[in-house]
Amino acid sequence: MSKKLIKARNLRQKRKSRIRAKLSGTSERPRLSVFKSARHVYAQVIDDETGKTLASVSSFGSKNSNVEACGALGKTLAERCKAASISKIVFDRNGFQYHGRIKAFAEGAREAGLSF
Repeated sequence: MSKKLIKARNLRQKRKSRIRAKLSGTSERPRLSVFKSARHVYAQVIDDETGKTLASVSSFGSKNSNVEACGALGKTLAERCKAASISKIVFDRNGFQYHGRIKAFAEGAREAGLSF
């Protein structure tokens, strides 16, 4: 691994730690954690009090995870949350910039009815 890549990962981990120190999901407002890799996007709704995942979705089965696909993925997660009677969440961007695929995912979830 290059030094540049290691530094970028360490900086994201620091940002993630600062964010997680302030955010926590409860049973009333669970935490929506989004992770993006180079090829895919993964998201899960977590109740941090019990340590359980309430709903999850990923782009692993699809061919692409571009901005449009991430918007559709956000809508899919919102539908699963509605089925589990979850309407309010806390958004955890996981140290990533609120830009591109992360922003498209969040806007897709908002359009489908999640409030955060």
